[in-house]
Amino acid sequence: MISTSEISLSYGDQKLFDDVNIKFTPGNCYGLIGANGAGKSTFMKILSGDIEPQTGTVNITPGERLSVLKQDHFEFDEFSVINTVLMGNKRLFQIMSEKDALYAKEDFSDEDGIKASELEAEFGEMNGWEAEAEVGVLLSGLGLSSEIEQKSMKELTGGEKVKVLLAQALFGNPDVLLLDEPTNHLDIKAIVWLENFIMNFKNTIIVVSHDRYFLNKVCTHIADLDFKKIKIYTGNYEFWRKSSELAQKLRGNLKKKNDEKAKELKEFIQRFSANASKAKQATSRQKQLEKLKLEDLPPSSRKYPFVHFEPNRDAGKEILRVEGLSKSIEGEKVLDNVTFTVNKGDKIVLLGSDVANSTLLDILNGKQEADSGKFEWGITITKSYFPADNTEHFSDGSLNLVDWLRQYSEDKSETFVRGFLGKMLFSGEEALKKSNVLSGGEKVRCMLSKMMLSGANCLMLDGPTNHLDLESITSVNDGLIRYKGSLIFTSHDHEFIQTVANRIIDIETTIKEDKYTTYDEYLAINA
Repeated sequence: MISTSEISLSYGDQKLFDDVNIKFTPGNCYGLIGANGAGKSTFMKILSGDIEPQTGTVNITPGERLSVLKQDHFEFDEFSVINTVLMGNKRLFQIMSEKDALYAKEDFSDEDGIKASELEAEFGEMNGWEAEAEVGVLLSGLGLSSEIEQKSMKELTGGEKVKVLLAQALFGNPDVLLLDEPTNHLDIKAIVWLENFIMNFKNTIIVVSHDRYFLNKVCTHIADLDFKKIKIYTGNYEFWRKSSELAQKLRGNLKKKNDEKAKELKEFIQRFSANASKAKQATSRQKQLEKLKLEDLPPSSRKYPFVHFEPNRDAGKEILRVEGLSKSIEGEKVLDNVTFTVNKGDKIVLLGSDVANSTLLDILNGKQEADSGKFEWGITITKSYFPADNTEHFSDGSLNLVDWLRQYSEDKSETFVRGFLGKMLFSGEEALKKSNVLSGGEKVRCMLSKMMLSGANCLMLDGPTNHLDLESITSVNDGLIRYKGSLIFTSHDHEFIQTVANRIIDIETTIKEDKYTTYDEYLAINA
């Protein structure tokens, strides 16, 4: 078990935590959520001991081992893959190293023999004989072959390093496991494997993630970081979100004593009470949820931006025809004879190679030229593009956000532009920020504002949820569900794809598959 007592931390005038008292118990997976900048990663570093709080203590049950997903992808470059994973259990790796050093001695003494015997006994108690086999299982589950084990870390790609460091964190059945964005750079098969690993894990897990589907799948509890405090709620992310929204509505109607809404809340709790990530906890979960009262449900200081795309005109039947597009970059084939037609009402997600998909979208928007092939837009089509790299849109440091957005608005009035920015959570002085000092999430909200003002009937978005917090992701998700135009997008967010897309095009260099289906159905067929 891991707990905190009176944890406080400030940076300058900004207080992140104020007397945080919280307990994480075995057998549960806690999703740590909070707005961008609230201090989720900082709190994880406090739990791991990488950052010292200004007041308070972190307490771990004596003898228990804590494991952390490392974020420095170069820390282990001089080590082999297998040793990097084994280092996840420091004491076991130390024993293995000491044993190897002893047995390599030419003048092996009686004293060395006694020491070796002691090490062998401890090695056996820690299941050391199964360690290398466990490494193989972990790497295989994450999609890495056994041939990679003897390679040095510096030989690996960035994505491979991420998987090895995740295997390191999972290795050796730690008592407490801290995972900050563990699904980043993982393919869908690796994510599914990780979900199953976590759901079968019997100890304590605390995870930070912007993947709502992942949080809903693995979490038994939500640890909500808000108002400089952390409070734990039973249930997954979706339960926390829906109950939070419903509780806010009820608070607004308390004076009216709205019995109908109270009944709705009760029915909602009952409906979600059996939605447990782990079957064995379903009964106890139900009892806890049935006892919930309005005052137990979470208020929140967090806000959702208003994301709504409204086409200025309806599209005709012909949207887009792509014929035989091919493209090489630095001598490597990225696209090869890509052909497809976009029909009215299509909401297409591009799966497969990120490079291929980004290149295709750049070509369709005139940012790059194809080596061969052609494409043709329908005469009624107006389009708007959200590129993966938006740097060029924010290079002019002389513009504040009001002037920046005014460029893309037919209504140039200060009142209108400021009002629009306010809906996207840039109110007051925030609207006067210079456009070249924005955070990644702020730039995304600006680009989405630009797209909303365009009135386009065909949207193309390359990774629209990158850099956004959970509230903004939800708003974009809902906005694209409502959108009546055609859509081509990329994403690694399971719920986003499942709820928005009605057609999937899977591209490596050529189109592997193109069909009208949901994401879940597609995964089931291609599992």
